[in-house]
Amino acid sequence: MSFQQYKVLKRKPLRWWEKLYLPQILMGLKTTFGIMIRKPVTLKYPEERPVIPKGYRGVPTLVKDQEGREKCVSCQLCEFVCPAKAIRVTPGEVDPDSPHARVQEKAPAEFQINMLRCIYCGMCQEVCPESAIHLQDIYSLNGYSRESLVLNKEQLYKIGGTLPDKELKWAKKDNAVAEKH
Repeated sequence: MSFQQYKVLKRKPLRWWEKLYLPQILMGLKTTFGIMIRKPVTLKYPEERPVIPKGYRGVPTLVKDQEGREKCVSCQLCEFVCPAKAIRVTPGEVDPDSPHARVQEKAPAEFQINMLRCIYCGMCQEVCPESAIHLQDIYSLNGYSRESLVLNKEQLYKIGGTLPDKELKWAKKDNAVAEKH
């Protein structure tokens, strides 16, 4: 018994205008010229930036309240909830000389976010009871080495800046503590 390994198919011969490939060339030129006359969609990055949609989850940063106080109380919930394990928090004590020492019990001694591991899920912002983590609308974060993309507490505060506190929690606590004394 003999098996044939391949089957020969008969192709019909090309006509003379098909041999010139003229219809295919004209179709390609039609597409090219159609794209050329359209409105340009290319941005001159970094001078021009795309419009960031509302609710965009960008770089997680630490923020301070309007009086410049650290909002983070080292609860480490962000570290525990992070699926990529990109956050490292080392709890520390509040400086006793600080005017806010009687209000706030803990503050982070070290706070790091490894931006190479971060997946921008926003779970750290969701779980933070003090609203100390805020996702900025920054989408272009770069560095010259891997170590430069592990952001420490100072870098995170520099990027995050100050956001108004809607609840004024520290001011309420500060007033309550002052009334007791």
